[in-house]
This record gives sequence, C-alpha cells and structure tokens, in this order.
Amino acid sequence: MKKAFILAITLVAAAVVVAVSASDNESPAVGSQAPAFKLQDQNGEWHELSDYAGEWLALYFYPRDDTPGCTTEACNFRDSKFAYEAIGARVVGISVDDVESHKAFEEKYELPFTLLADPSGETCAEYGVLRDYKLTKIAARESFIIDPDGNIAKHYEDVDPDTHSAQVLADLEALIQKM
Repeated sequence: MKKAFILAITLVAAAVVVAVSASDNESPAVGSQAPAFKLQDQNGEWHELSDYAGEWLALYFYPRDDTPGCTTEACNFRDSKFAYEAIGARVVGISVDDVESHKAFEEKYELPFTLLADPSGETCAEYGVLRDYKLTKIAARESFIIDPDGNIAKHYEDVDPDTHSAQVLADLEALIQKM
C-alpha cells in the first residue's frame, strides 16, 4: 500500500512538471524590432504598437488582474504617473485577461494607463512571455522598454513588483539622456 501511494505521488509530481512549460517562442533580443500587436484596451478600444511610434514605451506583462503582485506592480506604475509623463514615456500593461477584467482592475485601483487584453496569448507568445500551465495560460512578469523607433531597448526578465516601476523609470531616464 505504501509503495502504491509513493508511486501515485511520484506520478502526480511528474505530471505537474510536464504540464508546466514555457512558451516555445524566444523573447525578442535587445536592439531588435519589437513585435507588432493589435489588442483591445480596458475600454474596448484597439491599440497597435505603431500607435506609440516616436515615444518611449514601458510595456509590462503581468500574470493576472487583481492579484497581489500584479496589483502592487500596477499601483506602483500608477503612483509614478507624473514622473513617466515628465520624461515623455508611456506605460502599457498586457495580460491574458479579457477586456472586462481589465476594466474592473482599472476602476478598482484607478489605473491611469492602458491595459491591453491578450486572451489568445498571441502577443504574449510573440514577446516570449506566455506560460502554459495546461489548465491555464498566463503572461510571465516581464517587461520591455521600447524606444521611439520601435526597437527593444531593455528587457526585464526578473521583475520585483515592489521596485520594478522605479527601476524602469530610472532606466528610461538614463536611456533618454543618451539620445
């Protein structure tokens, strides 16, 4: 009986490991053209990467609306709104949540920036951040700074929701000064 239990636990653990897989797509390299997208925001309006041409863009991917880490990260971007505006940069968040979920998230936390819905996960996959857990798909918490020419200027793979907005803002200021 004990051996059967251990075997069952081992099989379940192996199934979990197999079920969790990263996206097949690689993230775009720093210096390369950012992948184009066309997605709806929390108000149902369509946005494309080309809408941000000529501007610095902080494009952040996050797992789920209204979860602790995602809320912390979004509220930190919200609280730095005027600092981003002062340097002429825009902030846009993307997750696989739908338009209605984004709208509720935006309203609950008074988020003053665009949240794009990618329920198919296609854009997340293009940026190499889609994670497939078999029962659900989410975007990994990663971010990109996109320069005014549409190129990836910086990629953040290891994001701390508590400090990320400040880090992105500091890096944007440094990048803008170099130009």
